[in-house]
Amino acid sequence: MINSDRLLELKFSVLRGLAAIFVSISVAAILIFIISDQPGNALFQLLLSPLGNERQMWNILERMIPFLFTGLAVCVMFSAKQFNLAAEGSVMLGAFMAAMTAIYVPMPPIIHPIVSILVGVITCGLLMLIPALLHTKLGANVLVSTLMLNFIIQFCVQFVLVNIVADRSQGALMTYQFLETAGIPAIRFNTSYGLVLGLAMVVVVSLFIYRTRWGYAIRMVGLNKEFSAYSGLKVAGIIILCQVIGGMLAGMGGAVEMLGFFDRFRWRLLPGYGWNGITIAILAKNNPALVPFAAFFLAYLSRGAVNMTIHADVPFEMMDIIQAVIFLFFAAEKFLAGYRQKMVVKKAKRELGEDLPAKKGG
Repeated sequence: MINSDRLLELKFSVLRGLAAIFVSISVAAILIFIISDQPGNALFQLLLSPLGNERQMWNILERMIPFLFTGLAVCVMFSAKQFNLAAEGSVMLGAFMAAMTAIYVPMPPIIHPIVSILVGVITCGLLMLIPALLHTKLGANVLVSTLMLNFIIQFCVQFVLVNIVADRSQGALMTYQFLETAGIPAIRFNTSYGLVLGLAMVVVVSLFIYRTRWGYAIRMVGLNKEFSAYSGLKVAGIIILCQVIGGMLAGMGGAVEMLGFFDRFRWRLLPGYGWNGITIAILAKNNPALVPFAAFFLAYLSRGAVNMTIHADVPFEMMDIIQAVIFLFFAAEKFLAGYRQKMVVKKAKRELGEDLPAKKGG
């Protein structure tokens, strides 16, 4: 049962999140009215058109899939106050390693995608040891090292793609086609069963964070690293653990996206899912159980932004503005702080009023 203090914080967090979303969409609406010749149609395409038909709804669920994994990855790392940005590179590397397994390692149908995903997961987990060890052993800034690691991954993948595994018979740069046994089947349209795996990982990560001693240790380190060390927790090991798990989850997202939506590897740039994962983790307040809702919201807006670009005269970059404003208001500690204070005072007065008759009767 949730106590009154936690319930108050939950209510305030939900209210604050909804307010930040409302403000961000309002800012986008103002900009649309300024730059668009048909602002009404643009707003309709952004906010309502994704509900237009069944295919669009399934497309939203399809867009959710990588968001689920990167959102969970960032939640785990942010829970320990590790501002690791390598989820973006891990998505690309996990997708590339899964693609290599899907092309060059023949296996039976069900086993093949599972093994391909595991190859991507393990590779990304091992890679995350680099920034984790640099941070814990040498004191390297994890923000800088992981940001640079993203570009190292990108250019290494580009080098291998261009010089070693490219299919020269194609008109564009891409690998050979995946073996038929490696694909993740679709539930409906282009939405693969990766969605089911993503939702299953939400349950697994939620249980890990809130129902295991390792998850408790990760949250304790995030709350107070010095006190955790004084209490006997192995802080360095916990930091390494959360970064490795985050890398594995992001790598899984890349592998699932690649095998469920593509038939060849053709990414030359970082796909952007890692940055979306940061937005999702912020919206979800680092709570894995809330990641599906945040991922759905972001996928919905993304689909709407695409419709707005196609059917109106507003560019897709409007989506970046919405995300930036959400960042701004979630990062602003004073945003609605006065209203929170009023909620606390009102709650205290109510509880005091309830306690007084009991004391008089005693």
